[in-house]
Amino acid sequence: MNRRTGILVMALAVAGVLTVNGAFSKASPQTTRKAIKLGELSSQFPFSDGILAGNTLYLAGRLGLDPKTGKTPEKIEDEIKNLLDGEKAVLAQAGMTMDDLVYVQISCTDLSLFDTFNPIYRSYFTTKDFPAREFVGAGSLLRGAHFELQAIAVKK
Repeated sequence: MNRRTGILVMALAVAGVLTVNGAFSKASPQTTRKAIKLGELSSQFPFSDGILAGNTLYLAGRLGLDPKTGKTPEKIEDEIKNLLDGEKAVLAQAGMTMDDLVYVQISCTDLSLFDTFNPIYRSYFTTKDFPAREFVGAGSLLRGAHFELQAIAVKK
């Protein structure tokens, strides 16, 4: 199973569509689906910042761009904070917090930034039970960003 397939299987399992034995179950007809879009910029592109399906929120890939300029900040720490603040904003729209995250995938263009990323990331949580996480090397990212984060959250 490759990484993308593994992520899809995990997302289906979290959503309750895939059972423990790997069989597909019918989605509940009561499951509601709501698109979350933040601001004017996200309305210009063909995706949502998040999709809330029942009590599960699927967060789209997000960059740590400066919200005023749309550019990557010069300081890596500012980029990381912008990235995580953006995630918090999407979660808040769904009535969730960072502590509701169950899975996080971070793509990074320079893996030497791992130790810079972690203390800032840790400070965004109040729990010691952090979500499952993947920190993977990536080629170039849009707009010269160093990080892209996507995630899944489940309301506690």
